[in-house]
Amino acid sequence: MRIIHYLYTVCFALLMVSCQQAERHLVILHTNDVHSAIEPDANGNGGFAMRLAIIDSITQSEGEVLLVDAGDYFQGTPYFNFFGGEVELEAMNKMHYDVITLGNHEFDNGVEALVLQIKAFKGIVVSANYDVSATGLSNYVKPYTILDKNGVKVGVFGLGVNPQGLIKEDLFGAIQYLNPVAVAEEMAENLKKEQKCDVVVCLSHLGYSYPNEPEKVGDSLLAIQTSNIDVIIGGHSHDLIIDKKLRNKIGKEVTIAQMARNGLYIGKIDVWIK
Repeated sequence: MRIIHYLYTVCFALLMVSCQQAERHLVILHTNDVHSAIEPDANGNGGFAMRLAIIDSITQSEGEVLLVDAGDYFQGTPYFNFFGGEVELEAMNKMHYDVITLGNHEFDNGVEALVLQIKAFKGIVVSANYDVSATGLSNYVKPYTILDKNGVKVGVFGLGVNPQGLIKEDLFGAIQYLNPVAVAEEMAENLKKEQKCDVVVCLSHLGYSYPNEPEKVGDSLLAIQTSNIDVIIGGHSHDLIIDKKLRNKIGKEVTIAQMARNGLYIGKIDVWIK
């Protein structure tokens, strides 16, 4: 397996990339922490219309792609304040997102409000370490999903950040937070070994790393403490990370990427399966 990552800046210029030939080719497009950025910023960058144009352009040139988001698509502009997430999810439907996970800001109006919004999403919502079984989210959120993209079997699961100090208890409701490393190890092993997925992708809203809190789990710690994850699409910490490579606990390479915030960047990851 060979993985290459590209960065697309959401402005009027597109980064042109070349495609290498192989037996099977998976294209992953990813965003995170868009924070209700429907309109372009003050410099004319970002915004729903430009993201849609870039996604459509790549899809037309590459064919079938996997489009994912690592959480916090809610909160940050009046669109969320007035419409509670409806506009953001409708925009994601128009862009044809396949899989998304839950960030902490998805709970800003509480679980019941999130249920009302998320049921309109046409893609799949994954979160493996948020046990939502005692809430209405159980009808709309699953631990993982498996998709076939261009002949590549892809397993995707989600991880959410520890809600303590980020999400008020009454807003998080009856959801149980589970250890992300233990859950990730279980999910990835099932997807890779039992379900025979070619590629295992983790949509993580853990943040990249916490140098001042070495035991707090971020994507860097997750990568080195687990096996069987091929790609970690990150969020929460608003870092711009392009093609970071770490070795997992059995010595295999894990690719980590994160696209800052506000939808100013779209990441493109090419995976070739021999």
